[in-house]
Amino acid sequence: MENKYKIFDTHAHYDDEAFDEDREEVFKELKKSGVIGILNCASSYRSIEITDKLTKENDFIFGALGIHPENADEHNREVKDKIIELIKNNDKIIAIGEIGLDYYWDENPEKEVQKKVFREYMKLAEEFNMPVVIHDRDAHQDTLEILKEFPNVKGIVHCFSGSKEFAQECIKLGYYIGIGGVVTFKNAKKLIEVVKNIPLDRIVVETDCPYLSPEPNRGKRNKSDYIQYIIERIAIIKEIEPIEVNLAVNDNFKRLINKFI
Repeated sequence: MENKYKIFDTHAHYDDEAFDEDREEVFKELKKSGVIGILNCASSYRSIEITDKLTKENDFIFGALGIHPENADEHNREVKDKIIELIKNNDKIIAIGEIGLDYYWDENPEKEVQKKVFREYMKLAEEFNMPVVIHDRDAHQDTLEILKEFPNVKGIVHCFSGSKEFAQECIKLGYYIGIGGVVTFKNAKKLIEVVKNIPLDRIVVETDCPYLSPEPNRGKRNKSDYIQYIIERIAIIKEIEPIEVNLAVNDNFKRLINKFI
């Protein structure tokens, strides 16, 4: 792929088994394709140590550590202590995440369990003065209420799926809006409205790879260099040059984590 952008992927899962067979090869290709940085976000107990290891073995990978709401039942004191230990011993761990609420699947942990775990990690972020990476699926109101409980914590509402009004509420609290491959889909009217109506200086870009590949690669395994399609789509929506979007979203992410890298 042509190297015309400097890409920082603010949300990826290279610990996922989808990359087990060719992870190192993928990383080499990404560096050739203009990817200058990746935030790998842990989501389960298993992925915490893998994420830590990836940051130590690859100069352009940084880490976020947390427990995804789908795995909230995995959380306990031992897990939290492990995360604290890794944060203290690895300066490339720069965020707490992926944390939040997911009410989409009936088989997910009980809502009260998810909320309890979410609050625990928000407290941890506050203690360490670290940004958070928020997962919110079909839980906008409860997510907003918990974000408001922690006014000193800032971060990214990843893979944003709410309304433009919800986006504006998140921005008021100091959050950035994570825009991924969904913005390139034909049925993405609501997300396009969000992008149109929020300031460019509150947007960051992400893949959530290996999931949610943008058009024209929808359905394929996602990877960080595909962010070029997200940048170009945002540029069309905002009626500005793609390079302006690219520079702005990188600056936004740097501003959020400036004391960590």
